[in-house]
Amino acid sequence: MPLPPFLASVIGWLRAGYPEGVPDVDYVPLFALLGSELTDADINAITDELAATGDPTTAQGIKDAIVRASNEKPLDVDVARVRARLTAGGWPLVRAGHLAPVENAAD
Repeated sequence: MPLPPFLASVIGWLRAGYPEGVPDVDYVPLFALLGSELTDADINAITDELAATGDPTTAQGIKDAIVRASNEKPLDVDVARVRARLTAGGWPLVRAGHLAPVENAAD
């Protein structure tokens, strides 16, 4: 089933920010950032899409990171690094430290 347009955009931003793939060290801050902006269903859809296009090791790494992201707080420096990568990939920021969907970026 195709992803809704906004979630497809998230995948595009992730691929633009991480053209070589998301490194394991960025999964926890990435899902912490996404988890503050997206629903669990959205994150599951993104995870399924990333896992479907990667190797099985990557898929397991994503699943493990989601568990870790719900159990551990990422370091601020890690969140800042991931935020910068997402921003470079086109993810719109409304205010410092807060991500927002495209349709709200002009607010």
